[in-house]
Amino acid sequence: MRNLLFVLFCFFAVQPCFAQTVPLLTVPGAETPLQLSIALPKDVRLDAAGHWQLVEKDFPDNKIAVQIVPAMNEDGTAGESAVTVMANIPPRKNYPATRQFLLKPAAQNTDGKSAFQFQEVDDKSLKILDGSSPVLVYNYGEITDEKVPAKDARRTRACYVHPLWGLQGEVLTDDFPKDHYHHHGVFWAWPHVGIGDKQYDLWKYENIKQQFVRWICRQSGPAGAVLAVENGWFADGKKVMIERCWLRAFSADQQSRSIDFQFVFIPVDNPITLRGAEGKSYGGLNMRFNVKDEKEAVITVPNGMAKKDLTEAPLAWADLSYPFTSPSTPSGAALFVSPEHPDYPPTWMARHYGILSIGWPGVLNKTFPPGQPIRLNYRLWIHKSAVSVANLEKAYAAYALKNKVEWK
Repeated sequence: MRNLLFVLFCFFAVQPCFAQTVPLLTVPGAETPLQLSIALPKDVRLDAAGHWQLVEKDFPDNKIAVQIVPAMNEDGTAGESAVTVMANIPPRKNYPATRQFLLKPAAQNTDGKSAFQFQEVDDKSLKILDGSSPVLVYNYGEITDEKVPAKDARRTRACYVHPLWGLQGEVLTDDFPKDHYHHHGVFWAWPHVGIGDKQYDLWKYENIKQQFVRWICRQSGPAGAVLAVENGWFADGKKVMIERCWLRAFSADQQSRSIDFQFVFIPVDNPITLRGAEGKSYGGLNMRFNVKDEKEAVITVPNGMAKKDLTEAPLAWADLSYPFTSPSTPSGAALFVSPEHPDYPPTWMARHYGILSIGWPGVLNKTFPPGQPIRLNYRLWIHKSAVSVANLEKAYAAYALKNKVEWK
């Protein structure tokens, strides 16, 4: 009997034990909601198909449904065993300096449905919905506007987000606007791409284009939706750049929604030089808004309302608000730059006719060797109504707090 007990003890002692191996999640206290995607320690193994929740250590009635999703590797691929916890942590009244949460199994959903879902629009586009509310469409196939002249390279494009919806069901983005055919929703492109002794224009799709290669991850659940995709830049019939994009759409609260974009670009065989537009700096992540009258658009940056258009402005964030549905109900969205971004803060172009452009590396050339990942992280923060500089700063601070979240 004693030998049997010893054998059983040894067996269970070496088995993964959730209660012993999963540490506390420690987050800073904040006035605003925290939308997090944080990798679990490598020695922790969970059943990603199970249901999990965060339970606040000193307030156990506070239980938050979370998702266990694949982690992103350094090269933008999905981790085979590493996982990430995706969570929306609401603020707590009289919030403490730090809050601690235990990750625990949760009861299975009785209806078997996820709050988020994917919907195939057609063979070119994929829609993300939060319940029955549309969030965005990712266009992975080539989209053509017949109104653009057939010989114009700007007539067809792929690999971008449009439409993007606000919290009141309004469409925030524009596609193929008459003033700039090449603008398209939320997109990422550079006007100067140098490969060897040749120059290409990905901004207007002259002799180079983005093309869908494969899905990396598609997962929906109670905290949000994760869409990861691999695209390629193709020039002269050859793939010259690997492009991997991870998009994480979080569930909305009453006033806002966060959508995180994580990019990894890898030159394939030859060095690639990127540069923004002269005197304007655009070239990178962009959002073209559905603005019909630029006099009604309001651009806000950290030092206040921008009375004029901005070019080559170093900024951590910028916001555009506009009455998309009626003059009395302005709403909008901001782009946030991660504090870990190279050359932080990058330069921007912001114009009242409806575009925010994060320019990186800006107006100076930067050359990247083949095989070396270029990593760029951003957040798109959608708000239901007009917001002040103070509230924008709080929302940006909540995004920046991700660097202070850790397992202990």
